[in-house]
Amino acid sequence: MEIFRSYHHPRLAAHCALTIGNFDGVHRGHQAMLALLKNEAQHRSVPSCVMSFEPHPRDYFAAVARKPELAPARIATLRDKLTELARCGIDQCVVLPFNARLAAQPADAFIDDVLVKGLGVRYVLVGDDFRFGAKRTGDYAMLDAAGERLGFDVARMNSYEVSSTRVSSSAVREALAQGQMSRVTSLLGRPYSISGHVVHGRKLGRDLGFRTLNLRFSHWKPAASGIFAVQVFGLGPDPLPGVANLGIRPSLDPDDVNGGRVLLETHCLAWPDSLGPEEAYGKIIRVELLHKLHDELKYDGLDALQAGITRDCEDARAFFAQASKSFSASMHTETSRQTTRDRI
Repeated sequence: MEIFRSYHHPRLAAHCALTIGNFDGVHRGHQAMLALLKNEAQHRSVPSCVMSFEPHPRDYFAAVARKPELAPARIATLRDKLTELARCGIDQCVVLPFNARLAAQPADAFIDDVLVKGLGVRYVLVGDDFRFGAKRTGDYAMLDAAGERLGFDVARMNSYEVSSTRVSSSAVREALAQGQMSRVTSLLGRPYSISGHVVHGRKLGRDLGFRTLNLRFSHWKPAASGIFAVQVFGLGPDPLPGVANLGIRPSLDPDDVNGGRVLLETHCLAWPDSLGPEEAYGKIIRVELLHKLHDELKYDGLDALQAGITRDCEDARAFFAQASKSFSASMHTETSRQTTRDRI
């Protein structure tokens, strides 16, 4: 997938089939929409294209109003969003900076300048609640009328439901906030994960006997927080079980080397012998958050913190042991069923 920061880039295709949205989390509703977009693009012999925004428009308006509480919790980093869009088979993605100029652009100008002249759209697919343009004056009816006038097709996709529940980024945020990781997996169609480059920290974990892999979460307000049993990918051929803290680390000095930023700190329960103590830095890893153990806690001193981490590691090991038993039991049941069928 090619990624562009402008709709004027010379490598952009002359025409495309387009969908527009924030795609935070790239959940199952998004995935169904992207599958439809790909199909329509193939019928028209044009590339599939996603237009998204950074920052999230609600982040921008919250900053303008100086009301940070209005900003949505962020499910995914931009890196992870783009990775999932690529996994869905999208050909190109245009990430527009959401700024004062874009916020003030009238809806009709957005159609003419961005969709028609900039991207040469042949087909536009939007969600059932899609709004665009200054003060959100543009809607599906306006876009559909413009398509008839200017020669591109417009379609609207209704809500996607799983178990009678509408799949949305808001539903994913709610499930993450409540630590319902199995529900998050159902809504996303995959375990929730965060990826990034391993960065240096204070090395405090090493002093406490719990070496950590540190990833910076680029947004100040992650949708998930707390202590989790996790799997780490990218340090060897197999995933490594671990325990991780996603948040602001309330037991530590807010003026530490990471400047009080949100970190995902992961301790692998078994460190690979092939990986020296310094060899993880700079590597891109992906951490799957499988089960929430508890919210972040503030400990009174390093001894209490060390004891707390020890308990978290024990609880994470217990989770993986139980998960392994459940998996073995399910495999045994399936094997028994298959043997019965074979006999029949």
